[in-house]
Amino acid sequence: MRLCLFHPASFQTGRTSQGSDLLVRHVDILREAVRITRVERPFEIDAWVVMPDHLHCVWTLPSGDSNFSVRWGAIKARFSMGVRRAGFTPPPRLPRVVSGEYAGVNPGVRVHKGEVGIWHRRFWEHCIRDEVDFEAHVDYCHWNPVKHGFVDRAIEWPHSTVHRDMKVGRWAYGGLHPVCATVEMREMRGVNRVFLHDKIIDS
Repeated sequence: MRLCLFHPASFQTGRTSQGSDLLVRHVDILREAVRITRVERPFEIDAWVVMPDHLHCVWTLPSGDSNFSVRWGAIKARFSMGVRRAGFTPPPRLPRVVSGEYAGVNPGVRVHKGEVGIWHRRFWEHCIRDEVDFEAHVDYCHWNPVKHGFVDRAIEWPHSTVHRDMKVGRWAYGGLHPVCATVEMREMRGVNRVFLHDKIIDS
């Protein structure tokens, strides 16, 4: 747990086992898990995108509160319980990640803590530095389905706050409607740059 000193918002990434589609297949269960957690421990959702096996979001916590881990733990637990009630049976143990940005992460199950092998044990956190950084990470969330090749336009992905933001006029690209924005425009804005000050945190 750490306090973001530069900006009240923080960018978060959570993952399930690679190749899983649990998050989109049971997105209603995920939404309910988030809703209940927000009632118990409030936070603002500045951006959120749910992909098949991972999600990205930007949260703003109440002033003086930096406890992302407790919130993530609650969301993960509620989602895991919900999908098991829906009939999902998790594997007994997940393999250690051996390559890529998550190399070395072992999402293996800690049975004595009631873990069920759905989520990676940790989540990634990036403290937002300033308004430019904030906008870049909101854009990163919205463009993630395009980056992964699921859709050609951000607006085509249903599990994203891009729809909410477009309705209230909070999200547009360079004065153009996001429906008209291209991958090249996304790259010009620089949302694929390397983000600094990232940290892996247990949840």
